[in-house]
Amino acid sequence: MIGNRITYRTADGVRVPGTWRHAFIRNGDYFLTDLFIYADGLIDCWGLVTLEEFAEKLRCGWVATELPDGARVSAHELAAWRFSEPRTWLTPELLLAEVRDTIDQLNGRPDSTDRCLAAVDAFLADRTEENRTAARAAYLAIPETQRHYALGDMDRKDWPLQVLVTGPGEQLDGAPAGEPVTQEEYDDAIAYFEERAKWIAERPARVPADGPATPFAPAIHLYQSHFRKVPDDPGTTALRNDFPAPVPADGITYPSVAHAYWALSTTDPDARAAIRDANTVYAARDIAAGAPRRDGWEQARTAVMTALLRAKYTRHPALARILLDTHDATLVYDDSDSGFWGDNGGRGRNWTGRLLELVRSGLRAEQAGITLPEGGAAER
Repeated sequence: MIGNRITYRTADGVRVPGTWRHAFIRNGDYFLTDLFIYADGLIDCWGLVTLEEFAEKLRCGWVATELPDGARVSAHELAAWRFSEPRTWLTPELLLAEVRDTIDQLNGRPDSTDRCLAAVDAFLADRTEENRTAARAAYLAIPETQRHYALGDMDRKDWPLQVLVTGPGEQLDGAPAGEPVTQEEYDDAIAYFEERAKWIAERPARVPADGPATPFAPAIHLYQSHFRKVPDDPGTTALRNDFPAPVPADGITYPSVAHAYWALSTTDPDARAAIRDANTVYAARDIAAGAPRRDGWEQARTAVMTALLRAKYTRHPALARILLDTHDATLVYDDSDSGFWGDNGGRGRNWTGRLLELVRSGLRAEQAGITLPEGGAAER
C-alpha cells in the first residue's frame, strides 16, 4: 500500500515515481533500512535490481524475512541491538507479492485486490460454481497480509468476502475443523455485497473534471546547444532560450530571450547596451554578472522569464508551432550554469521547462478561442 509515502528517482531526465517500505538487509549482520519500489519495476535494496533479481535477493536472504533470535541488527546512525524472540509476518513469497501489487498501484493498473473484486462482481452477475472458483482463486492470490483491507471495511474486514467465495456448507480457510459456512452467514454476505454495490452505484463518479493528471506524450530533453548559425530545421533546439529569435523588452530588441533576460536583470544602461550587442549568450551573461543587479531580481525573475517566453512565441509563429508540436510532453531543460532554470540530471528545479509548458498552454488557449487576462507589469 502506497499511502502518502511518495518519492521518485530520475532516469534520463524523467521522474520515475516510487514509494518505500521498511525492510531488513542481511549483509553479515542485519540492517534496518528502506526498500524503494519504482513504477518501472526497479527496486532499490542497496542497489537497483529488477523484479526477478529482487526475487533472488529474497530467496538468498539478502532481503531478510526470517530474523534469527540473537542476531545483531542496526539502524544507520540510530541504534544497534540484538533480536530477542523476533516475530515476523512476511515470507519471501508474501513480500514479493506485495511488491508486485505496489508496482501495479504505481502504474494505475489493477492489483491483486482489484482483480479479486472484479472476479467477485463476475460471480455476483452469474452465480455459477465456475465463477465462484475463479473468485476464490483471485481472493487467495491477494497477499495474506493485505486481504483484510480488500473491502475497505475496518469493522468487518474481509469476512463477507471469505464467506462469499467459499459458499455455504464449505470450509473456510483457517477455520476450526467442522465449522463450514452456514446458509445464514452466506445470505448475510450476499446482502452485504448487494448493499455495497448499491452504495458504489450511487456514489458520485470521481473522474477528472478537466483532463488527465499526467502527460500522455514522452518527455522531451532540451539539451544545451551552441548556435554558430541558425539551422534550417532547428527542431526542439529552437525552444532553447539562447536560440536566435529577437524579442523586445523596454523598447529595445534583443537577439534572444537569454540576452533580454540578462539585460533586464540590471538597470545599468551601458551594461544593457553591451548585453544587446554581445555575440554570445555567455558574453551577455558575463556582462550582466559584472553589472549591478536590479533590486528584487530574485523574486521577479520568474515573471520576467515568463513574459519573455510569451513574447518569443507570440512574435515567431514558426517557433510557436515547434512548441505546440510537443503536445503535453514534460520539457526537461538543461542549464549548466543554473540549477534554478535547468533540470541538470534531476538536481535542478527545471523552471525553464516548466515555464515553456505554461506558455505552450497559453498558446493552446488562444487556439481554443479562450480570452486570457492581460499580463501587466511583468511584460514590460
